[in-house]
Amino acid sequence: MAIREFRLPDPGEGLVEADIVTWRVAVGDTVALNDIVVEVETSKSLVELPSPYAGTVRELLVAEGDTVDVGAPIIAIDDGQGTSAEMSPRQDDMVPNVPETQVDAVADDSVTDGGAPAGRVSVLVGYGPKTTEAKRRPRKQVAASDAGHVEAHDQTAETFATGAPVSRRIDHREPLRALTGEAKGGPLPDPGAATTAEPATAYAGPGVLAKPPVRKLAKDLGVDLRQLTGSGPGGVITRDDVTAADAEMRAEPEMRPEPIEGRREDTRIPIKGVRKATAQAMVTSAFSAPHVSEWVTCDVSATVDLLERLKARREFAEVRLSPLLVIAKAVCLALQRTPELNSAWDEAAQEIVLKSSVNLGIAAATPRGLVVPNVKDAGSLSLVDLARAINDRVATAREGKTQPAEMSGGSFTITNIGVFGVDGGTPILNPGEAGILCVGQIARRPWVVGTGADERIEPRWLTTLALSFDHRLADGAQGSTFLANVAGILGDPGLALLF
Repeated sequence: MAIREFRLPDPGEGLVEADIVTWRVAVGDTVALNDIVVEVETSKSLVELPSPYAGTVRELLVAEGDTVDVGAPIIAIDDGQGTSAEMSPRQDDMVPNVPETQVDAVADDSVTDGGAPAGRVSVLVGYGPKTTEAKRRPRKQVAASDAGHVEAHDQTAETFATGAPVSRRIDHREPLRALTGEAKGGPLPDPGAATTAEPATAYAGPGVLAKPPVRKLAKDLGVDLRQLTGSGPGGVITRDDVTAADAEMRAEPEMRPEPIEGRREDTRIPIKGVRKATAQAMVTSAFSAPHVSEWVTCDVSATVDLLERLKARREFAEVRLSPLLVIAKAVCLALQRTPELNSAWDEAAQEIVLKSSVNLGIAAATPRGLVVPNVKDAGSLSLVDLARAINDRVATAREGKTQPAEMSGGSFTITNIGVFGVDGGTPILNPGEAGILCVGQIARRPWVVGTGADERIEPRWLTTLALSFDHRLADGAQGSTFLANVAGILGDPGLALLF
């Protein structure tokens, strides 16, 4: 039999890790080529990964909830083919891997064949392919008895160079070969010698010798594996080593104070996925772009009336309508008069880039956190097409299926906090964008209407608009003009004919 390892693919977009959300298969299950085996979460989306091999699931190498580096093996599949390339169990683990930027997690003959000058490298579903050179390195002449080992090693090495390790699962029968770089075709070290080797040799390099279940146990108990000396073959850290270290820590009063009876403990939530990406983006934006915020409260009763009339029209019979649609259209129109709010700051070139089209971001709250997919070239869409595009982006985001391409290239964002019953706020810019409009709740309030002798107080539909913009790209006059234009269209949609 041949054990094939499926390594976590490179998702692109500069991402270097992903979280294992749900395994769709179990040990012993039979999978066909392209069957979905696992659902992973990057900082930008949920992605279903298909199997690059057909066969029987031999081992799940990582657990649900684990964060895995790009290029690390996540599942072992027995393809049932006993060929010269047959690999003994866990033999792939003896091959150190490369920095994530060079990793292609789906290694097959189409990538390593070398018959064509360039090969197609597999990446995560929804991220698109990339093209790279694929050349086979010369194979060393070795004894026939070692041919299977060499071929398996070469197949992996051609796709993954041998720099810093990504996978740290080491075959217990060959700990010294994997760590000291002994020739691939050399004999296995004597087991007795492996157990008597110096711990310093076993821990050379940045890796720690421990299986994923042991790593997870250490993480849950708060044990630092780097401080332990493994008692397993070749210095591998075992479950007993971790539990012993945890017991020792609990025995130290200064390390673990006695909890107060009846006191509830804090809940800790790992910072990862969308939450981690959002935090990094907001810190970057807040401390790189000088924010200015302006507010205006406006009467949007005419917009509410317009929506009621649109709902009765045949074109909108199967389209969900909300004030967000008219607000989005008003933003696109106002940006025509103040293009500075649809621009970007190019630090390297020392230029302000006025965007040729409006890629309108719609902030959507999802169970995974806040995501901002954008409608490409929203300014060129009709009102019906714009409504469908917004509904599609929001629905996809709430299902957790927004792809990175749908969140990149945004130029202006709308965030609607009114759905939570909030009147207003000061939003932070989406990184790389010039402006963001925060829309408060639309509610009935007393408002002064009419002039002179006709002046009176009536209940009207009111909302508060808050604009934050990058003061490097637009000054106060431009920001104020934009905000006034949006408010004017919402107060009297007929003014849109003047734009």
